[in-house]
Amino acid sequence: MDDLKALSTFARVVELGSFRRAAIELGVAPQATSKLVAALEGRLGVRLLHRTTRQLQLTEEGARLLAQVTPALSVIRTAMEGTRSARGEVGGTLRVTAPRSVGQHLVLPLIGPFMELHPALRVDLELEDRHTDITAAQIDVGFRMGAGVERNVVVRRLMDLQHWICAAPAYLERHGRPKTWDDLSRHRCTGFRYVSTGRRAPWEYQEAGNTVHTDLPAQFETNDVDAEVAAVLGGIGIGQLPSYLAAPLVAQGLLVRLLARHTTERFGLYVYYAQRAHLPPRARLFIDFAVERLQARDRG
Repeated sequence: MDDLKALSTFARVVELGSFRRAAIELGVAPQATSKLVAALEGRLGVRLLHRTTRQLQLTEEGARLLAQVTPALSVIRTAMEGTRSARGEVGGTLRVTAPRSVGQHLVLPLIGPFMELHPALRVDLELEDRHTDITAAQIDVGFRMGAGVERNVVVRRLMDLQHWICAAPAYLERHGRPKTWDDLSRHRCTGFRYVSTGRRAPWEYQEAGNTVHTDLPAQFETNDVDAEVAAVLGGIGIGQLPSYLAAPLVAQGLLVRLLARHTTERFGLYVYYAQRAHLPPRARLFIDFAVERLQARDRG
């Protein structure tokens, strides 16, 4: 059992790239993970890792050992999780990724209730606006606005997302209210810049059944959705904002929705994951939980 614990710790340290992160996941002190790996090296008589202040690097012997033990460790983890699942328990670490704003406002509210149902579960939520390859990053479940992802994954649409044109009441008092889409070019507007490309997102509107894209000059530009919402709330300008953020603010009277007849229906929130047959029980359960909760929210 000592060797199994040491091998499992060694594999987790390599997977996470850090003794500290592995220790947090395993619920022990960083010194404990370091001592376990050092003891394993002592018993084997070889160095498994090159340690520096910045990174860990496998030695040739470490890489060979990891390749040999990883399949066996995976089988053991699957067997243990299957046993827990049969008893109604779900354990292990659920790794989830989402864009920052989506993660904070739509995904994070799901995690607390899900963890209450499964107290043995740990969750690692990675908020990243760049696209995450869930296979390479060993992520269980990913969320994104848009269906395009890498091959060999399943994609499901969870809910509709719209972009609402909004302004603060104070801005409209100072600058007036645009009555047509063309009026926007004479107003101060905000802009959102994609982290992945550095390009500003075009504004889009519905006209005679067609979706039209246009570029509007931005007096304020940011790569953070929540910062853009804050700027619009502060009266800096008119913004094109995600409906999941804008709708509550409009309901409270903090924002005014403009040009609603031009709203497009193109956007949606999607969940993506590896082929279902290869998912651990914790991931399958969380996907079903997210689908149920978010689709219920979408309905109303």
